[in-house]
Amino acid sequence: MPPTSIPIRAAAAAPSFAPKAPPFDMRWRLARLASAPHRVGFFAGAVMLALTAVWWAASLALRHAGVAVPWAVVPPVAHGLAMALGFMPLFMVGFLYTAGPRWLGQPPVEGAALVPAVAAYMAGGLIAGLGFHVHAWLAAAGLALTGAAWAALLLRYLRLLRTSPVPDRLHATGVAVACGLGVLAMAIAVVALAAGSVPWARAAAQLALWGFLAPTFAIVSHRMIPFFTASALPSMDAWRPNALLGAMLAALGIAAAAEVAQVLVGPLPAWAHGIAGALLLPAAAGLGWLAVRWGLVQSLSIRLLAMLHGGFVWLAVALGLAAISHLRIAFLGDDAGLGLAPLHALTMGYLGATLVAMITRVAAGHSGRPLAADNMAWALYWTLQAAALARVGVALAPALPPSFTLLAAHLWVAACAGWALRYGAWLGQPRVDGRPG
Repeated sequence: MPPTSIPIRAAAAAPSFAPKAPPFDMRWRLARLASAPHRVGFFAGAVMLALTAVWWAASLALRHAGVAVPWAVVPPVAHGLAMALGFMPLFMVGFLYTAGPRWLGQPPVEGAALVPAVAAYMAGGLIAGLGFHVHAWLAAAGLALTGAAWAALLLRYLRLLRTSPVPDRLHATGVAVACGLGVLAMAIAVVALAAGSVPWARAAAQLALWGFLAPTFAIVSHRMIPFFTASALPSMDAWRPNALLGAMLAALGIAAAAEVAQVLVGPLPAWAHGIAGALLLPAAAGLGWLAVRWGLVQSLSIRLLAMLHGGFVWLAVALGLAAISHLRIAFLGDDAGLGLAPLHALTMGYLGATLVAMITRVAAGHSGRPLAADNMAWALYWTLQAAALARVGVALAPALPPSFTLLAAHLWVAACAGWALRYGAWLGQPRVDGRPG
């Protein structure tokens, strides 16, 4: 008989006794905040944003309930300075020291190097907040500390700018100039609080908003919105002529000059309001057209992109309301203005919505998560939009009961505190994809 053939089979693999990799540690750790600029800057900003929102909402609620709150600085001044300088610059630290080195062709900045200045800025903000209720000099001391911290952070950024090998430094230089105006606004606020000058303190807040924060956000919008849109929607081009940026900054400069002049010299003559309105109205229309040109309609299919475009629309609305307010005063008298509507369209609408959209994108990308807005991010964004609409609505219809202002403040708290809790947790955790950063 022929020998029986036995099929050859591959030997079974020997069992592996190699130790398994330890489970990925996703616990929140304070030390991780120092590992990257966006972590330390965004976390500090989120904490101060939530605290400031709760502080102001609580103040309004107590006043609405008839409970006297002690104030060493008049509430509108305290509110304006806290909202302008209490948290926005901290978010800017995280963004500028993340995107800035890339714009300038510089090596990454270590997050730990920013911790002392960021901590000093937070401490100054907390001291100023206490001083608003205890003594104006304490508020001035707190703002002096924040001003010194901001100046130190700006000097570090200027060194990056000065040594950059990149030929195109337009946006980075514009940001540096706007941040320099921020230092000036802080210095004016310190002197004004120490001297007890309400007009100069109000002028400092207006300069911080219209001359520092809004131009910085406009510069970033000009650079990043077309880029993000073209990346997500290949049918769109990254169209951003430099002349557009110049026009945007010129319009904000006109608005800043008008606002500062009004608080320092009192009611302006009718012709001055007429000129301001005549200049700002076409600027607002141009920004509305630009929002459409940049892909506002196309962005609606992508939540995270729509959030960014929706924020930019508020800039056109803010300048449009400012123009209408000036023109009404010019033709109908000082009592015909739109009050605080343009201001809150700028702050809660443009700055607030753009902040949430931009920082949500950066936080998601740098945590290894998809660049998308999930249901929670979408809900927080629309809560913020509802707060902005409610507050602008109250300004346009002052006959509405005070409870509407309180509603706007509590919607703002819900959006800001909810955002801070959600994304603050991400900032203290490692990236979900295991990469460094």
